[in-house]
Amino acid sequence: MGILRSEDRTKAELHEFRRMLMASAGAHRRKNQHDHRFNAAVDETDEGERGGLVCVTSGLSFLGIAIVNRLLIRGYSVRIIVDNPEDLAKIEEMESNYNSGNNNSNNISAIMANLTDEENLLSEAFKDCRGVFHTSAFIDPAGLSGYTKYMADIEAKASENVIKACARTPSVKKFVFTSSLLTCLWRDRSTQQENSPVINHDSWSSESLCRDKKLWYALGKLRAEKATWKIAEQSGLKMASICPGLITGPEFNNINATATTAYLKGAQEMYENGVLASVDVNRLAEAQVCVYEAMRKGRGGRYICFDEVIKEEEMAEKLAKEINVSKSKICGTEDRSTNALPRFQLSKKKLTNLMNTQQRPCYTQSQEQL
Repeated sequence: MGILRSEDRTKAELHEFRRMLMASAGAHRRKNQHDHRFNAAVDETDEGERGGLVCVTSGLSFLGIAIVNRLLIRGYSVRIIVDNPEDLAKIEEMESNYNSGNNNSNNISAIMANLTDEENLLSEAFKDCRGVFHTSAFIDPAGLSGYTKYMADIEAKASENVIKACARTPSVKKFVFTSSLLTCLWRDRSTQQENSPVINHDSWSSESLCRDKKLWYALGKLRAEKATWKIAEQSGLKMASICPGLITGPEFNNINATATTAYLKGAQEMYENGVLASVDVNRLAEAQVCVYEAMRKGRGGRYICFDEVIKEEEMAEKLAKEINVSKSKICGTEDRSTNALPRFQLSKKKLTNLMNTQQRPCYTQSQEQL
């Protein structure tokens, strides 16, 4: 949910949302034909939860759209939070057409809310919801990198308000927070953690290092995730956080360009250290819903999520074309020695094991596991 959004970006989001609704309608008609593969993962959900109401913040964002799509296919009712009346009116018109053609088998609704207003969230947005997916990222297209130090402060404050409202809403039992892989990999060399070559769900970036390098997007996500974990532990709310790599996928350049620019600050150093990773938005959405459903068994915590690590110039060139940036922005202009090995390894073993247990073959095929 951006602080500022261009007209082109808004049009792209609504176009993708319309396309998603149509795709979900078709998928629902096929749902009963293939959903038996996942019965073990669904039938044991909390009482009344299957098909229950969940909320997605920033549901018109690149990731938000993918998560909403996955939830609808899985049979949930979804409430989307938007931040302006124009989006609300257009979504309400589309949702009316969607629901009327599907006999209310899947339900989608929208509500306008300010994420910095805890009382507003408590009284309206999260009422009757079983779970909340907080995907919002505050971006500033006018900023040099798309994300300023000011945005980091807002990110943390908004996330704090969201989880406080969740903790105070009786119906909300689970909270899934979209963090970033950047919250794991910017580590201080003077600490013992830095000496470990493996970066996984237990790894945390250094706030001071992020400040020193002016990595405001990493800092914002880091502060926001730490704040939500603190409140979740104090309140007893079930929580999971997903730490994805650079999010890519179809049409993302029209919707996700600013967040991509912010993520790539420091990309050359990440590339050299072997920690520049990407993830397809649809697989990330699948992982989010899988983690949400697994939380009924107490499987919360942090999860690293990525598809591939950009280790070679050919991979960097392919990614650069996909996200419409120069290859030098990713791997620099100097040839890296073929004998130079990355300093670190990324591990998503925790998520891979969970996805295998939940019988999600569409994600686990061809996935690297350390």
